[in-house]
Amino acid sequence: MRSDIEIARACRMKDIGQVAAELGLVEEDIERYGKYKAKLCRVPAGKAGRLVLVTAVNPTASGEGKTTVSIGLADGMRRLGKKVCLALREPSLGPVFGIKGGAAGGGYAQVVPMEDINLHFTGDLHAITAANNLLCAVLDNHLFRGNELGIDPAKVYFRRCMDMNDRSLRNVTVGRQGEGCEREEHFEITAASEVMAILCLATSLKDLKRRLGNIIVGETYTGEYVYARDLGVEGAMCSLLKDAVKPNLVQTLEGTPAIVHGGPFANIAHGCNSVLATRAAMALADWTVTEAGFGADLGAEKFLDTKCRVAGIQPDCIVVVATVKALKLHGGADKAALAEEDLSALRAGMPNLLKHIENMRGVYNKPVVVAMNRFASDTPAEIEAVLSAVEQAGAKAVFTDVFLKGGAGGEELAEAVLAAAEEKRELHFAYDLNDSIEKKINDVVQRVYGGAGAEFSETARAKIAEAEARGYGKLPVIVAKTQYSLSDDAKLTGRPAGFTVHVRDILVKGGAEFLVAVAGNIMLMPGLGKHPAAEHIDVDEAGEIVGLS
Repeated sequence: MRSDIEIARACRMKDIGQVAAELGLVEEDIERYGKYKAKLCRVPAGKAGRLVLVTAVNPTASGEGKTTVSIGLADGMRRLGKKVCLALREPSLGPVFGIKGGAAGGGYAQVVPMEDINLHFTGDLHAITAANNLLCAVLDNHLFRGNELGIDPAKVYFRRCMDMNDRSLRNVTVGRQGEGCEREEHFEITAASEVMAILCLATSLKDLKRRLGNIIVGETYTGEYVYARDLGVEGAMCSLLKDAVKPNLVQTLEGTPAIVHGGPFANIAHGCNSVLATRAAMALADWTVTEAGFGADLGAEKFLDTKCRVAGIQPDCIVVVATVKALKLHGGADKAALAEEDLSALRAGMPNLLKHIENMRGVYNKPVVVAMNRFASDTPAEIEAVLSAVEQAGAKAVFTDVFLKGGAGGEELAEAVLAAAEEKRELHFAYDLNDSIEKKINDVVQRVYGGAGAEFSETARAKIAEAEARGYGKLPVIVAKTQYSLSDDAKLTGRPAGFTVHVRDILVKGGAEFLVAVAGNIMLMPGLGKHPAAEHIDVDEAGEIVGLS
């Protein structure tokens, strides 16, 4: 079979004006970035369509094809005559050149132009990086120029960022040899930046500027918070983001409209595309298919408990993506033998999937469809075991072939989703915003992860007390933890029980308007593996990119 990039390159794309017209937009509603990409500069007001959220089990290192299934599902719904629009996140260069590769789907279920989307796209992530680091530069310049605000260099909380995996930047020293105020600095990947979260949660340009001004950059020597607005820089930051805040319009291989905008990771940030993008898709189409990063314990929890509250939306159906391979790995199967039938490992790993189904139905009160990404190695006995277990859990499972067949392989899944969405169920949340910070975190650990509770370090407890004293206690909580387990220990696969989540730090995000609970050994700046994908990406003599997947 041809590689993803070969399949994408062979696609005959529509002019982006045609894609816009399918959504009822005219040329004045878009700003073109070439022939096949555009920014939405105006979205006509209209009744919001229905929403499908795609999430997954706790993934393996290479992912379970959640974005691919989202694209194939949207193409399948369009084949069934539905007016549909995708709403996806933008890829980060970190994973593209790291272990996972691109994030524009795979096989015959991709968004295109694939190379552009996976690399610089329309420059949104570069703009976010620039705005983030402008604030850092102004802050350090303020310290160097006399520190009129009395900022304590030891209590600077806002960090520099870059859109690349670079562990050597996790802990650095800036301002050495008299070139500023010497202090410790810590880089984050752009996907973890508060500016990224702000752009994705802002409801307008005005709201974007307000939130940027509310970023807490640090404390004074007397313990008062210092905000970005105190440095007078929120306007300049907003000027860098005035185009980035506009959602991007592209298409699938089959011509289905796709709005791709924002890219926070779900293990270290809130894991959802922008509110503006999702609202635009829902206003322009009868059905919107969106996804949330990593497993349902991360992306879906944050989508439902945070984004839905901010945006005033809720999904009509939730799709949980899994593979037989992933379930067998959760059941302790040997990686070298995954192509062989192993019903014992499959049944042992099934509780991970069942827990996510229980959460979406029991905690959040939403109808669920399971999408099993089919592989040639899946045996009839393994398929029947999954179908039976999921049915007993009160959901329906569909084995999809969207990677090989595109929308045609997603039609059965689309039919199941359309049927499940008819079950009208009002969204419930995992926690009450009015509860204490500790209780909200414990509710997520106990109700969503299935753990015994959270354990807080002295640092975390002190920061919780401080956040509540300063009026930030009613904000949503974002737990930063490993994606590979329901717990905060990547080695605890399957459905562990009785575990404790260790919260070592609390970060107050005044602009994003949420609290981050940093759990386990999660890092806000990822590192590269021994042989990153960057080793295989190249440009040939004709100027074509090769090796991108």
